[in-house]
Amino acid sequence: MSAPVKSDNPNVVGIKHMAFAVKDAKKALEAYARFLHVPAETQIIEYGKSRNRVALFNLGGIEYQLCESMDGDGRFASWISERNAEGLHHICYEVDDIEKALDHAKTSGGELRICKSCQVFGSHPHPEGYVAFLDNDAGGIEIEFMQVYTPDELQKYNEVKGI
Repeated sequence: MSAPVKSDNPNVVGIKHMAFAVKDAKKALEAYARFLHVPAETQIIEYGKSRNRVALFNLGGIEYQLCESMDGDGRFASWISERNAEGLHHICYEVDDIEKALDHAKTSGGELRICKSCQVFGSHPHPEGYVAFLDNDAGGIEIEFMQVYTPDELQKYNEVKGI
């Protein structure tokens, strides 16, 4: 048996969340609830700015996001249409220092992708932390980095409501 592969990116803490592109968040949530016993209080939240419906819940210590576009040409609907299938859209990796994580990715050939919700390249504020997306993927899965806010940063964000 071979030893586990350890990332040489010292900033990666772990997986923050996994986002799944689905046609219908309610139906997808019902399937997860039936087979994996998702918490009964799980709700579907509508995000007007990004035009998505998302069911958020935790399984095995990892946040799952079942993401449905509210528009036929939305981010997740377009992704499903391109592949003719629903599936794992992106993995968000929590990092200690987002700028260092991005620098490390760029030295390895990574390029930044625009955040489709905010129309911003590179690190920028989101509800839970500073995020950035790579234009590169790993096995067809998009890569997102998030530096989770400190309590003080979260308070400041909530006062301003970044997005």
